[in-house]
Amino acid sequence: MKLKKLAVLALLTAASLILFVIELNFPTLAPVPGIKLGLANIITVYAVYSFTAGETAMVLAVRILLGALIAGEPFTLIFSFSGGLLCLAGMLLLRKVIDKKHIWVCSVLGAVLHNVGQLTAAFFVMNTSAVLAYAPFLLAAGCLAGALTGFAAQFVISRLKGRIDI
Repeated sequence: MKLKKLAVLALLTAASLILFVIELNFPTLAPVPGIKLGLANIITVYAVYSFTAGETAMVLAVRILLGALIAGEPFTLIFSFSGGLLCLAGMLLLRKVIDKKHIWVCSVLGAVLHNVGQLTAAFFVMNTSAVLAYAPFLLAAGCLAGALTGFAAQFVISRLKGRIDI
């Protein structure tokens, strides 16, 4: 990997961590656990459409690891990785059929997959199907948050088009 590309990926990781930390300071949006805007996912969606699968996975993995350390919640790694990896896998498949003009669609579907991954992890970790009662709320919130982060990522891509020469 070229040093310049590594530096850009490191900057993207730092930007996603900054967005994550900013969001940590927001008040809770809803009484349902797990509902967040997911601002750091703006960077993930951008990376999905701008870098290789491996490079995007590195940015995501480092952000999840460092985010858990910053937040002081290492237990959330299980939920973050399960949701993040399912979301990433889905978005990587979708980028082949959804162009850069419709990134928000990919982001919505990625957010839904993220919630499915988290609910699956919660089901196995907590060994109860009661967590599935949160599904309708999480999926609805995921659609809204996914659209927001998708439109933001689409804006970022349009603004950075041709400005980052790697």
